[in-house]
Amino acid sequence: MRGKSLPNAGFKACPCFSFVPTNTRFMLRELPGDLEGLSTMWTADEIARLCYEHYGSRLPKQGKPEPNREWTLLAAVVKVQPTADQACDRSDGPVQVTKEVVSMGTGTKCIGQSKMRKSGDILNDSHAEVIARRSFQRYLLHQLHLAAALKEDSIFLPGSQRGLWKLRPDLLFVFFSSHTPCGDASIIPMLEFEDQPCCPVSRDWASNPSVETSDNLEAPEDKRKCEDPESPVTKKMRLEPRTPGGTAHRQSFGSQERGPNPPNVSSSNLTAEGLASVTGMTPSGAQVVDVYRTGAKCVPGEAGDSGQPGAAYHRVGLLRVKPGRGDRTRSMSCSDKLARWNILGCQGALLMHFLEEPIYLSAVVIGKCPYSQEAMQRALIRRCQNVSALPEGFGVQEVKIQQSDLLFEQSRRAVQTRKADSPGRLVPCGAAISWSAVPEQPLDVTANGFPQGTTKKGIGRLQARSRISKVELFRSFQKLLSSISEDKWPDSLRAQKLATYQEYKEAASTYQQAWSALRKQAFGSWIRNPPDYHQFK
Repeated sequence: MRGKSLPNAGFKACPCFSFVPTNTRFMLRELPGDLEGLSTMWTADEIARLCYEHYGSRLPKQGKPEPNREWTLLAAVVKVQPTADQACDRSDGPVQVTKEVVSMGTGTKCIGQSKMRKSGDILNDSHAEVIARRSFQRYLLHQLHLAAALKEDSIFLPGSQRGLWKLRPDLLFVFFSSHTPCGDASIIPMLEFEDQPCCPVSRDWASNPSVETSDNLEAPEDKRKCEDPESPVTKKMRLEPRTPGGTAHRQSFGSQERGPNPPNVSSSNLTAEGLASVTGMTPSGAQVVDVYRTGAKCVPGEAGDSGQPGAAYHRVGLLRVKPGRGDRTRSMSCSDKLARWNILGCQGALLMHFLEEPIYLSAVVIGKCPYSQEAMQRALIRRCQNVSALPEGFGVQEVKIQQSDLLFEQSRRAVQTRKADSPGRLVPCGAAISWSAVPEQPLDVTANGFPQGTTKKGIGRLQARSRISKVELFRSFQKLLSSISEDKWPDSLRAQKLATYQEYKEAASTYQQAWSALRKQAFGSWIRNPPDYHQFK
Protein backbone atom coordinates (compact mmCIF):
# COMPACT_ATOMS: atom_id res chain seq x y z
CA MET A 1 0.00 0.00 0.00
CA ARG A 2 1.30 3.43 -0.84
CA GLY A 3 1.07 6.50 1.31
CA LYS A 4 0.96 10.00 -0.08
CA SER A 5 4.01 10.91 -2.17
CA LEU A 6 5.74 14.20 -1.54
CA PRO A 7 5.84 16.83 -4.28
CA ASN A 8 9.23 17.46 -5.88
CA ALA A 9 9.86 20.72 -4.09
CA GLY A 10 13.30 22.18 -3.51
CA PHE A 11 14.96 21.38 -0.21
CA LYS A 12 15.25 25.01 0.88
CA ALA A 13 11.65 25.70 -0.03
CA CYS A 14 10.41 22.91 2.17
CA PRO A 15 8.26 24.22 5.02
CA CYS A 16 8.97 23.09 8.56
CA PHE A 17 7.11 19.90 9.37
CA SER A 18 4.81 20.43 12.31
CA PHE A 19 4.84 17.68 14.87
CA VAL A 20 2.02 15.25 15.56
CA PRO A 21 1.28 15.51 19.30
CA THR A 22 2.04 12.39 21.27
CA ASN A 23 -0.91 10.01 21.53
CA THR A 24 -2.94 11.92 18.94
CA ARG A 25 -5.15 9.57 16.94
CA PHE A 26 -4.14 9.38 13.31
CA MET A 27 -6.91 10.32 10.90
CA LEU A 28 -5.53 8.81 7.72
CA ARG A 29 -7.63 10.24 4.90
CA GLU A 30 -4.89 9.98 2.26
CA LEU A 31 -5.58 6.33 1.47
CA PRO A 32 -5.97 5.09 -2.11
CA GLY A 33 -8.78 3.24 -3.81
CA ASP A 34 -11.76 2.09 -1.77
CA LEU A 35 -10.51 3.80 1.40
CA GLU A 36 -10.49 7.31 0.00
CA GLY A 37 -12.09 9.54 2.60
CA LEU A 38 -12.26 6.81 5.23
CA SER A 39 -10.80 7.60 8.66
CA THR A 40 -8.65 4.94 10.28
CA MET A 41 -7.92 5.57 13.93
CA TRP A 42 -5.11 4.42 16.23
CA THR A 43 -2.65 6.03 18.60
CA ALA A 44 1.09 5.71 19.07
CA ASP A 45 0.55 4.32 22.57
CA GLU A 46 -1.79 1.64 21.21
CA ILE A 47 0.85 0.55 18.70
CA ALA A 48 3.61 0.54 21.34
CA ARG A 49 1.48 -1.32 23.89
CA LEU A 50 0.54 -3.97 21.33
CA CYS A 51 4.21 -4.52 20.45
CA TYR A 52 5.31 -4.69 24.08
CA GLU A 53 2.57 -7.21 24.87
CA HIS A 54 3.53 -9.29 21.84
CA TYR A 55 7.17 -9.25 22.95
CA GLY A 56 6.20 -10.45 26.41
CA SER A 57 3.76 -13.17 25.33
CA ARG A 58 4.99 -14.49 21.96
CA LEU A 59 8.77 -14.27 22.14
CA PRO A 60 10.70 -16.90 24.10
CA LYS A 61 13.00 -16.31 27.05
CA GLN A 62 15.85 -17.53 24.88
CA GLY A 63 17.45 -14.53 23.20
CA LYS A 64 16.05 -11.96 25.63
CA PRO A 65 18.33 -9.89 27.86
CA GLU A 66 19.64 -11.35 31.09
CA PRO A 67 17.72 -9.60 33.92
CA ASN A 68 19.48 -6.63 35.51
CA ARG A 69 22.56 -7.08 33.33
CA GLU A 70 21.55 -6.71 29.68
CA TRP A 71 19.28 -4.52 27.56
CA THR A 72 18.05 -4.66 23.97
CA LEU A 73 16.08 -2.77 21.32
CA LEU A 74 12.73 -3.79 19.83
CA ALA A 75 11.13 -3.17 16.43
CA ALA A 76 8.02 -4.51 14.71
CA VAL A 77 5.63 -4.13 11.79
CA VAL A 78 1.93 -3.84 12.66
CA LYS A 79 -0.88 -4.50 10.18
CA VAL A 80 -3.85 -2.17 10.60
CA GLN A 81 -7.22 -2.67 8.89
CA PRO A 82 -10.91 -1.99 9.56
CA THR A 83 -12.77 -4.61 11.54
CA ALA A 84 -14.63 -7.16 9.42
CA ASP A 85 -18.08 -5.74 10.17
CA GLN A 86 -17.00 -2.23 9.16
CA ALA A 87 -14.75 -2.98 6.21
CA CYS A 88 -17.51 -2.14 3.76
CA ASP A 89 -18.66 0.98 5.62
CA ARG A 90 -18.27 3.96 3.27
CA SER A 91 -19.17 6.68 5.79
CA ASP A 92 -16.74 9.51 6.50
CA GLY A 93 -16.74 8.85 10.23
CA PRO A 94 -14.02 6.96 12.10
CA VAL A 95 -14.14 3.19 12.13
CA GLN A 96 -12.86 0.56 14.50
CA VAL A 97 -9.65 -1.10 13.37
CA THR A 98 -7.83 -4.33 14.15
CA LYS A 99 -4.11 -4.17 14.82
CA GLU A 100 -1.88 -7.21 14.43
CA VAL A 101 1.87 -7.61 14.83
CA VAL A 102 3.07 -9.40 11.69
CA SER A 103 6.81 -9.22 12.30
CA MET A 104 9.12 -8.42 15.19
CA GLY A 105 12.83 -8.15 15.82
CA THR A 106 15.21 -7.47 18.67
CA GLY A 107 18.94 -6.82 18.54
CA THR A 108 21.76 -4.30 18.81
CA LYS A 109 24.67 -5.87 16.91
CA CYS A 110 26.18 -6.15 13.46
CA ILE A 111 29.20 -8.10 12.23
CA GLY A 112 32.47 -6.69 10.92
CA GLN A 113 33.31 -6.90 7.24
CA SER A 114 35.92 -9.61 7.83
CA LYS A 115 33.15 -11.95 9.04
CA MET A 116 30.92 -11.47 5.99
CA ARG A 117 30.33 -14.60 3.88
CA LYS A 118 29.74 -15.02 0.15
CA SER A 119 27.30 -17.86 0.78
CA GLY A 120 24.61 -15.51 2.11
CA ASP A 121 24.12 -17.58 5.26
CA ILE A 122 25.06 -14.96 7.88
CA LEU A 123 23.13 -11.92 9.11
CA ASN A 124 25.39 -8.91 8.55
CA ASP A 125 23.12 -6.52 10.45
CA SER A 126 21.16 -7.58 13.52
CA HIS A 127 19.84 -4.22 14.70
CA ALA A 128 16.19 -4.59 15.72
CA GLU A 129 14.86 -2.47 12.84
CA VAL A 130 16.64 -4.63 10.26
CA ILE A 131 15.59 -7.90 11.91
CA ALA A 132 11.95 -6.68 11.94
CA ARG A 133 12.09 -5.74 8.26
CA ARG A 134 13.63 -9.06 7.19
CA SER A 135 11.00 -10.85 9.30
CA PHE A 136 8.37 -8.77 7.47
CA GLN A 137 9.75 -9.98 4.14
CA ARG A 138 9.31 -13.54 5.38
CA TYR A 139 5.69 -12.72 6.23
CA LEU A 140 5.15 -11.21 2.76
CA LEU A 141 6.56 -14.34 1.12
CA HIS A 142 4.10 -16.47 3.07
CA GLN A 143 1.23 -14.20 2.05
CA LEU A 144 2.26 -14.49 -1.62
CA HIS A 145 2.24 -18.29 -1.21
CA LEU A 146 -1.37 -17.99 0.03
CA ALA A 147 -2.30 -15.70 -2.85
CA ALA A 148 -0.76 -18.03 -5.44
CA ALA A 149 -2.75 -20.91 -3.92
CA LEU A 150 -5.88 -18.73 -4.24
CA LYS A 151 -6.42 -18.60 -0.49
CA GLU A 152 -8.96 -15.95 0.52
CA ASP A 153 -7.12 -14.98 3.68
CA SER A 154 -4.09 -13.55 1.86
CA ILE A 155 -3.33 -9.84 2.11
CA PHE A 156 -2.83 -9.80 -1.67
CA LEU A 157 -5.28 -9.60 -4.57
CA PRO A 158 -4.60 -10.31 -8.26
CA GLY A 159 -3.08 -7.34 -10.04
CA SER A 160 -3.82 -6.03 -13.50
CA GLN A 161 -0.80 -7.74 -15.12
CA ARG A 162 0.00 -11.42 -15.42
CA GLY A 163 1.72 -12.85 -12.37
CA LEU A 164 1.52 -9.65 -10.33
CA TRP A 165 -0.27 -9.02 -7.05
CA LYS A 166 -1.37 -5.94 -5.18
CA LEU A 167 -2.04 -5.26 -1.52
CA ARG A 168 -5.66 -5.28 -0.37
CA PRO A 169 -6.85 -1.66 -0.39
CA ASP A 170 -8.03 -1.67 3.24
CA LEU A 171 -4.62 -2.50 4.74
CA LEU A 172 -1.77 -0.37 5.99
CA PHE A 173 1.45 -1.13 7.86
CA VAL A 174 2.94 0.77 10.80
CA PHE A 175 6.59 0.40 11.76
CA PHE A 176 7.44 0.53 15.47
CA SER A 177 10.85 0.96 17.09
CA SER A 178 11.52 1.28 20.81
CA HIS A 179 14.33 3.77 20.13
CA THR A 180 15.20 6.38 17.53
CA PRO A 181 17.07 4.78 14.60
CA CYS A 182 20.85 4.95 14.79
CA GLY A 183 22.53 7.46 12.52
CA ASP A 184 21.10 10.79 11.37
CA ALA A 185 17.81 10.56 13.31
CA SER A 186 19.78 10.28 16.56
CA ILE A 187 21.61 13.58 16.10
CA ILE A 188 19.33 15.64 18.33
CA PRO A 189 20.06 19.29 19.25
CA MET A 190 20.44 20.30 22.90
CA LEU A 191 19.52 23.80 23.97
CA GLU A 192 21.30 26.22 26.27
CA PHE A 193 18.90 25.77 29.20
CA GLU A 194 19.48 22.00 29.26
CA ASP A 195 22.18 20.01 30.99
CA GLN A 196 24.61 18.59 28.43
CA PRO A 197 24.26 14.79 28.43
CA CYS A 198 26.73 13.88 25.70
CA CYS A 199 29.60 11.55 26.34
CA PRO A 200 32.92 13.38 26.65
CA VAL A 201 34.98 13.29 23.47
CA SER A 202 38.57 12.16 23.82
CA ARG A 203 41.25 14.32 22.24
CA ASP A 204 42.45 11.37 20.18
CA TRP A 205 39.01 10.76 18.71
CA ALA A 206 38.33 14.45 18.06
CA SER A 207 41.63 14.86 16.22
CA ASN A 208 41.29 11.59 14.32
CA PRO A 209 37.63 10.53 13.87
CA SER A 210 38.69 7.61 11.66
CA VAL A 211 40.18 5.79 14.65
CA GLU A 212 38.08 2.67 15.13
CA THR A 213 36.05 2.54 18.30
CA SER A 214 32.90 0.72 19.25
CA ASP A 215 29.39 1.92 18.46
CA ASN A 216 29.97 5.01 20.54
CA LEU A 217 32.67 7.44 21.51
CA GLU A 218 33.14 6.50 25.13
CA ALA A 219 32.81 2.94 26.38
CA PRO A 220 33.58 0.24 23.78
CA GLU A 221 31.59 -2.32 25.72
CA ASP A 222 28.26 -0.50 25.59
CA LYS A 223 26.31 -0.47 22.33
CA ARG A 224 24.88 2.93 21.28
CA LYS A 225 25.90 4.51 24.58
CA CYS A 226 26.41 7.99 23.22
CA GLU A 227 23.32 7.60 21.10
CA ASP A 228 21.37 6.84 24.24
CA PRO A 229 21.37 9.62 26.82
CA GLU A 230 19.79 7.19 29.26
CA SER A 231 23.34 5.94 29.87
CA PRO A 232 24.79 6.34 33.38
CA VAL A 233 27.37 8.78 31.96
CA THR A 234 24.65 11.13 30.83
CA LYS A 235 22.73 13.69 32.81
CA LYS A 236 19.00 14.05 33.10
CA MET A 237 17.38 16.62 30.86
CA ARG A 238 15.19 19.40 32.19
CA LEU A 239 11.81 19.55 30.42
CA GLU A 240 10.06 22.51 31.98
CA PRO A 241 11.16 25.58 29.94
CA ARG A 242 8.79 27.14 27.43
CA THR A 243 9.41 29.52 24.60
CA PRO A 244 9.08 33.22 25.42
CA GLY A 245 5.60 33.23 23.92
CA GLY A 246 4.51 30.40 26.17
CA THR A 247 4.04 27.88 23.38
CA ALA A 248 5.33 24.39 23.98
CA HIS A 249 7.02 22.72 21.01
CA ARG A 250 7.96 19.15 20.33
CA GLN A 251 11.31 17.78 21.40
CA SER A 252 11.17 14.82 23.74
CA PHE A 253 14.06 13.51 25.77
CA GLY A 254 12.30 10.57 27.32
CA SER A 255 11.64 11.94 30.79
CA GLN A 256 9.06 10.17 32.90
CA GLU A 257 7.67 13.52 33.95
CA ARG A 258 5.23 15.18 31.61
CA GLY A 259 4.95 18.88 31.17
CA PRO A 260 5.73 21.72 28.77
CA ASN A 261 8.35 20.71 26.25
CA PRO A 262 11.43 22.77 25.34
CA PRO A 263 11.54 24.72 22.08
CA ASN A 264 11.78 22.69 18.92
CA VAL A 265 14.82 23.04 16.69
CA SER A 266 13.78 23.13 13.05
CA SER A 267 16.19 21.10 10.98
CA SER A 268 15.28 23.24 7.98
CA ASN A 269 17.05 26.06 9.84
CA LEU A 270 19.95 23.81 10.79
CA THR A 271 20.92 22.36 7.42
CA ALA A 272 22.46 23.57 4.20
CA GLU A 273 21.82 21.07 1.44
CA GLY A 274 21.22 18.62 4.27
CA LEU A 275 24.89 18.63 5.34
CA ALA A 276 25.37 21.47 7.80
CA SER A 277 26.40 21.17 11.41
CA VAL A 278 23.75 21.49 14.09
CA THR A 279 24.62 24.96 15.30
CA GLY A 280 22.99 28.34 15.78
CA MET A 281 19.73 29.37 17.43
CA THR A 282 16.13 28.27 17.36
CA PRO A 283 13.39 30.60 16.08
CA SER A 284 12.61 31.32 19.74
CA GLY A 285 16.16 32.51 20.36
CA ALA A 286 17.37 29.51 22.37
CA GLN A 287 21.01 28.65 21.70
CA VAL A 288 21.88 25.20 20.41
CA VAL A 289 24.89 24.26 22.53
CA ASP A 290 25.43 20.57 21.85
CA VAL A 291 23.94 17.50 20.21
CA TYR A 292 23.25 13.93 21.14
CA ARG A 293 25.99 11.89 19.53
CA THR A 294 25.63 8.91 17.23
CA GLY A 295 28.30 6.25 17.04
CA ALA A 296 27.55 5.73 13.34
CA LYS A 297 30.44 7.00 11.21
CA CYS A 298 30.26 8.95 7.97
CA VAL A 299 30.78 6.75 4.92
CA PRO A 300 33.81 7.31 2.68
CA GLY A 301 33.04 9.97 0.12
CA GLU A 302 30.83 12.02 2.43
CA ALA A 303 31.92 15.24 4.09
CA GLY A 304 32.87 14.02 7.54
CA ASP A 305 31.97 15.23 11.02
CA SER A 306 34.10 18.07 12.34
CA GLY A 307 34.71 16.30 15.64
CA GLN A 308 34.74 19.69 17.36
CA PRO A 309 33.34 19.92 20.89
CA GLY A 310 29.76 21.10 21.27
CA ALA A 311 27.02 21.58 18.70
CA ALA A 312 29.40 21.54 15.72
CA TYR A 313 30.52 17.99 16.44
CA HIS A 314 28.24 16.30 13.86
CA ARG A 315 27.07 17.21 10.40
CA VAL A 316 23.47 16.23 9.74
CA GLY A 317 21.87 14.62 6.71
CA LEU A 318 24.89 12.42 5.96
CA LEU A 319 24.97 8.73 5.13
CA ARG A 320 26.53 6.77 8.00
CA VAL A 321 27.79 3.26 8.60
CA LYS A 322 27.38 1.29 11.81
CA PRO A 323 30.69 1.04 13.65
CA GLY A 324 32.37 -2.17 14.66
CA ARG A 325 34.77 -3.14 17.39
CA GLY A 326 38.10 -2.98 15.62
CA ASP A 327 36.55 -4.53 12.50
CA ARG A 328 34.67 -2.01 10.37
CA THR A 329 31.21 -2.95 9.19
CA ARG A 330 29.54 -2.42 5.81
CA SER A 331 26.09 -1.97 7.38
CA MET A 332 24.41 1.38 6.74
CA SER A 333 22.73 3.09 9.68
CA CYS A 334 19.09 2.35 10.44
CA SER A 335 18.21 5.98 9.64
CA ASP A 336 19.61 5.50 6.15
CA LYS A 337 17.85 2.17 5.66
CA LEU A 338 14.47 3.54 6.74
CA ALA A 339 14.93 6.47 4.35
CA ARG A 340 15.66 3.99 1.55
CA TRP A 341 12.59 1.88 2.41
CA ASN A 342 10.51 5.07 2.26
CA ILE A 343 11.25 5.26 -1.47
CA LEU A 344 11.92 1.68 -2.57
CA GLY A 345 9.48 -0.06 -0.21
CA CYS A 346 10.11 -2.74 2.42
CA GLN A 347 9.68 -5.75 0.11
CA GLY A 348 13.15 -5.67 -1.47
CA ALA A 349 14.13 -6.52 -5.03
CA LEU A 350 13.15 -10.20 -5.08
CA LEU A 351 9.53 -9.72 -4.02
CA MET A 352 9.13 -6.81 -6.42
CA HIS A 353 8.96 -9.44 -9.18
CA PHE A 354 5.49 -10.38 -7.91
CA LEU A 355 4.14 -6.95 -6.94
CA GLU A 356 2.50 -4.16 -8.92
CA GLU A 357 3.64 -1.57 -6.40
CA PRO A 358 6.13 -1.44 -3.52
CA ILE A 359 4.95 -2.20 0.01
CA TYR A 360 5.31 1.06 1.91
CA LEU A 361 5.02 1.90 5.57
CA SER A 362 2.22 4.34 6.33
CA ALA A 363 3.64 5.43 9.68
CA VAL A 364 6.64 5.11 11.98
CA VAL A 365 6.12 5.08 15.76
CA ILE A 366 9.02 5.48 18.18
CA GLY A 367 8.89 4.41 21.83
CA LYS A 368 9.75 6.58 24.81
CA CYS A 369 13.38 7.67 24.42
CA PRO A 370 15.44 10.74 23.48
CA TYR A 371 13.64 12.02 20.40
CA SER A 372 13.36 14.94 17.99
CA GLN A 373 10.53 15.18 15.50
CA GLU A 374 12.63 17.40 13.24
CA ALA A 375 15.57 14.97 13.25
CA MET A 376 13.23 12.10 12.35
CA GLN A 377 11.64 14.08 9.51
CA ARG A 378 15.05 15.10 8.22
CA ALA A 379 16.54 11.61 8.39
CA LEU A 380 13.62 9.62 6.98
CA ILE A 381 11.99 12.01 4.50
CA ARG A 382 13.60 15.36 3.78
CA ARG A 383 17.04 14.10 2.75
CA CYS A 384 15.41 12.38 -0.21
CA GLN A 385 12.39 14.54 -0.94
CA ASN A 386 13.82 15.88 -4.20
CA VAL A 387 14.37 12.45 -5.74
CA SER A 388 12.46 12.36 -9.03
CA ALA A 389 12.15 10.42 -12.29
CA LEU A 390 11.20 7.25 -10.41
CA PRO A 391 9.42 4.34 -12.14
CA GLU A 392 5.64 4.18 -11.92
CA GLY A 393 4.47 3.19 -8.45
CA PHE A 394 7.60 4.45 -6.67
CA GLY A 395 7.80 7.76 -4.83
CA VAL A 396 9.01 9.57 -1.74
CA GLN A 397 6.35 8.75 0.85
CA GLU A 398 4.89 11.21 3.33
CA VAL A 399 5.18 8.67 6.12
CA LYS A 400 3.61 9.73 9.42
CA ILE A 401 6.04 9.92 12.33
CA GLN A 402 4.94 9.88 15.95
CA GLN A 403 6.29 9.06 19.41
CA SER A 404 4.70 7.01 22.16
CA ASP A 405 4.84 7.80 25.87
CA LEU A 406 5.42 4.13 26.72
CA LEU A 407 8.88 2.89 27.65
CA PHE A 408 10.13 -0.53 26.54
CA GLU A 409 10.70 -2.61 29.67
CA GLN A 410 14.01 -3.99 28.46
CA SER A 411 15.39 -0.76 27.05
CA ARG A 412 18.64 0.58 28.44
CA ARG A 413 16.85 3.20 30.48
CA ALA A 414 14.26 0.85 31.98
CA VAL A 415 16.86 -1.73 32.96
CA GLN A 416 19.12 0.95 34.41
CA THR A 417 16.26 2.27 36.53
CA ARG A 418 15.48 -1.18 37.91
CA LYS A 419 19.13 -2.00 38.39
CA ALA A 420 19.65 1.18 40.45
CA ASP A 421 22.75 0.75 42.59
CA SER A 422 23.22 -2.94 41.88
CA PRO A 423 26.83 -3.90 41.16
CA GLY A 424 27.95 -5.00 37.74
CA ARG A 425 28.12 -3.47 34.30
CA LEU A 426 25.05 -3.03 32.07
CA VAL A 427 25.70 -4.41 28.57
CA PRO A 428 23.69 -4.87 25.37
CA CYS A 429 22.20 -8.29 24.76
CA GLY A 430 24.27 -10.27 22.28
CA ALA A 431 21.35 -12.20 20.80
CA ALA A 432 18.73 -11.16 18.25
CA ILE A 433 15.20 -12.54 17.96
CA SER A 434 13.17 -12.70 14.76
CA TRP A 435 9.44 -13.45 14.74
CA SER A 436 7.15 -13.63 11.71
CA ALA A 437 3.43 -14.28 11.43
CA VAL A 438 3.94 -17.53 9.54
CA PRO A 439 2.59 -20.97 10.46
CA GLU A 440 5.89 -22.88 10.40
CA GLN A 441 8.78 -22.02 12.69
CA PRO A 442 7.95 -18.35 13.23
CA LEU A 443 10.85 -17.81 15.67
CA ASP A 444 14.53 -17.43 14.94
CA VAL A 445 17.14 -16.63 17.62
CA THR A 446 20.62 -15.69 16.44
CA ALA A 447 23.96 -14.52 17.81
CA ASN A 448 26.87 -13.24 15.73
CA GLY A 449 24.73 -13.69 12.61
CA PHE A 450 24.04 -17.42 13.06
CA PRO A 451 21.39 -19.39 14.96
CA GLN A 452 22.23 -19.25 18.64
CA GLY A 453 24.37 -22.20 19.65
CA THR A 454 26.04 -22.63 16.26
CA THR A 455 29.61 -23.88 16.61
CA LYS A 456 32.50 -23.09 14.28
CA LYS A 457 32.31 -26.64 12.95
CA GLY A 458 28.61 -26.24 12.26
CA ILE A 459 28.94 -23.12 10.12
CA GLY A 460 28.04 -23.91 6.51
CA ARG A 461 25.43 -26.53 7.34
CA LEU A 462 21.71 -26.02 6.68
CA GLN A 463 21.01 -25.94 10.43
CA ALA A 464 23.41 -23.00 10.78
CA ARG A 465 21.29 -20.66 8.65
CA SER A 466 18.99 -18.05 10.08
CA ARG A 467 15.51 -18.22 8.52
CA ILE A 468 15.85 -14.57 7.55
CA SER A 469 19.34 -14.81 6.06
CA LYS A 470 19.71 -13.88 2.39
CA VAL A 471 20.11 -17.49 1.29
CA GLU A 472 17.04 -18.70 3.22
CA LEU A 473 14.79 -15.87 2.00
CA PHE A 474 16.05 -16.63 -1.53
CA ARG A 475 15.20 -20.29 -1.00
CA SER A 476 11.67 -19.32 0.09
CA PHE A 477 11.39 -17.13 -3.00
CA GLN A 478 12.41 -20.06 -5.20
CA LYS A 479 9.85 -22.31 -3.50
CA LEU A 480 7.16 -19.72 -4.25
CA LEU A 481 8.27 -19.59 -7.87
CA SER A 482 8.23 -23.38 -8.22
CA SER A 483 4.69 -23.53 -6.82
CA ILE A 484 3.42 -21.40 -9.72
CA SER A 485 3.10 -22.74 -13.24
CA GLU A 486 5.55 -21.04 -15.58
CA ASP A 487 2.82 -19.65 -17.82
CA LYS A 488 1.64 -17.59 -14.82
CA TRP A 489 5.04 -16.15 -13.95
CA PRO A 490 5.46 -12.39 -14.19
CA ASP A 491 7.16 -11.11 -17.34
CA SER A 492 10.29 -10.09 -15.44
CA LEU A 493 10.97 -13.76 -14.64
CA ARG A 494 10.07 -15.11 -18.09
CA ALA A 495 12.35 -12.91 -20.17
CA GLN A 496 15.61 -14.68 -19.31
CA LYS A 497 17.01 -17.71 -17.55
CA LEU A 498 18.08 -16.74 -14.04
CA ALA A 499 20.09 -18.72 -11.52
CA THR A 500 21.92 -16.71 -8.86
CA TYR A 501 20.60 -14.41 -6.14
CA GLN A 502 22.33 -11.50 -7.88
CA GLU A 503 20.69 -12.32 -11.24
CA TYR A 504 17.22 -12.46 -9.72
CA LYS A 505 17.76 -9.14 -7.92
CA GLU A 506 19.06 -7.40 -11.05
CA ALA A 507 16.13 -8.72 -13.10
CA ALA A 508 13.68 -6.73 -10.95
CA SER A 509 14.03 -3.84 -13.39
CA THR A 510 11.65 -1.27 -11.91
CA TYR A 511 13.14 -1.73 -8.45
CA GLN A 512 16.67 -1.39 -9.81
CA GLN A 513 15.70 1.75 -11.76
CA ALA A 514 14.30 3.31 -8.60
CA TRP A 515 17.37 2.32 -6.59
CA SER A 516 19.65 3.77 -9.27
CA ALA A 517 17.72 7.08 -9.24
CA LEU A 518 17.95 7.25 -5.44
CA ARG A 519 21.70 6.68 -5.48
CA LYS A 520 22.33 9.21 -8.25
CA GLN A 521 20.21 11.94 -6.70
CA ALA A 522 20.63 11.50 -2.93
CA PHE A 523 22.57 8.46 -1.71
CA GLY A 524 25.58 8.35 -4.01
CA SER A 525 27.96 7.22 -1.25
CA TRP A 526 25.84 4.26 -0.16
CA ILE A 527 28.10 1.30 0.63
CA ARG A 528 27.22 -1.65 -1.61
CA ASN A 529 28.55 -5.13 -1.21
CA PRO A 530 30.60 -6.48 -4.15
CA PRO A 531 28.61 -8.70 -6.57
CA ASP A 532 30.56 -11.80 -5.56
CA TYR A 533 28.74 -11.73 -2.22
CA HIS A 534 25.48 -12.36 -4.12
CA GLN A 535 26.45 -15.19 -6.45
CA PHE A 536 24.97 -18.02 -4.38
CA LYS A 537 22.15 -20.16 -5.75
